[in-house]
Amino acid sequence: MGSIPGVAPTQIEVATLRKLRMRLLPFLLALYVIAFVDRTNLGFAAVTMNPELAISSEQFGLAAGIFFWGYFLLEIPSNLILHRIGAKVWIARILITWGAVAALTGFVQSAHQLYIARFALGLAEAGYFPGIALYLGYWFPSRAKAQALALIIIGIPIASVLGAPISGLILDHADWFGLSSWRWLFILEGLPAILCVFLTNRLLPSRPAEAKFLTEQEKAWIADQLEHEERQKPGWQSISVTRTLIHPRIWHLACIGFALGFGAYTFLFWLPQMMKSVLAGASSSVIGLLLVVPNLVGLIAMIIVARHCDRTLERRYHMAAAGALAGIGLLLLEASPSPFLSVCLFSVVAIGSYSFLPVCFSVPGEFLSGFPAAAGIALVTSVANLGGFVGPYVVGSIQGKTGSLSAGLAVAGVSFLLSALLALLLPRKADVSSNAGRDPSATSDAGWVV
Repeated sequence: MGSIPGVAPTQIEVATLRKLRMRLLPFLLALYVIAFVDRTNLGFAAVTMNPELAISSEQFGLAAGIFFWGYFLLEIPSNLILHRIGAKVWIARILITWGAVAALTGFVQSAHQLYIARFALGLAEAGYFPGIALYLGYWFPSRAKAQALALIIIGIPIASVLGAPISGLILDHADWFGLSSWRWLFILEGLPAILCVFLTNRLLPSRPAEAKFLTEQEKAWIADQLEHEERQKPGWQSISVTRTLIHPRIWHLACIGFALGFGAYTFLFWLPQMMKSVLAGASSSVIGLLLVVPNLVGLIAMIIVARHCDRTLERRYHMAAAGALAGIGLLLLEASPSPFLSVCLFSVVAIGSYSFLPVCFSVPGEFLSGFPAAAGIALVTSVANLGGFVGPYVVGSIQGKTGSLSAGLAVAGVSFLLSALLALLLPRKADVSSNAGRDPSATSDAGWVV
């Protein structure tokens, strides 16, 4: 079969995967770009919002992170519902609620109202990313999954590549009807999610059997590939959702996700302010344009790493190398003697942080399926996003006490290094071909060599 390592792809595999990438991924990518702009534009708004609302560093860190509590609470239920009723219906619901809350954030009048808005945004958006990770598992075999996820997750750097200049322009020029520019930033960047609801039903079939763009032969190929992979998961096929949520292997991945989320979201939320500190006196527009550099470099690196990871079907060392690179980059920032070197180090952190993501979130689907996959992916993502709460809040508290970001960034750097160490401790996944015809008792319950 074309999906087995070491065997050349067949014509049907090449044609089917090309169709899937062309028909599903662009819209999912666009939605993720919108989601991430709405999630992280708080960092840009802070430049003028914090002084106007008298928000301290600690309060900003709490506002940035409290989003993830809402996300954490509803992520698992949301993913289970998506698996039951289908992607197009549930993703449309997510889009309506998160777009409305994101736009209404532009009308907050105090730090406490901002906390409520950010928490509500987390509730509204809960389930989108783990839902997409689950959804891709209905369509792509393991050998193509990390790359497919990467082509969605590039929405993170794209959101900054496009969002940073746009956000800078809004902050510099939008002051209509007596509303501050940071308020227009939330309003204008929240509306696209609502507008995309009307496209969801047409562009997101729930399963391959519903896809009009696939031939019967292509549908059969997908079913055959996924069935072949299911046979490599003998110990997990009958596991319950409850057992999935307490299994040590899932929590190992969740701990990796927490350490990654701690470092990655600290970097994302504080990058605009770090850049402003490095480039003292620069306008918001200039800062927005320069923020394109690390995000564009990270985008390119993520695609390259994901493709190599899929070709080799090796996950541990790819994650560990990415986490170590991001951690070292953050730890070296304090010693940077120039703005140019600081931007280079920002790029190094972006390469490591972004490259880690698609590899990490492709792992649960390699040994889980059905409702256990929905629950497991959601749990890992939930705990990772909880790290997204703790990281910005801790860094904000440290800055408030010390007056400097340096110590907080060092803590985030150590968190990246911890994620790398935990990745190295994962069991090695056996090649798909290596288990063919073997007694399942020769491997672990997930088909992983332990």
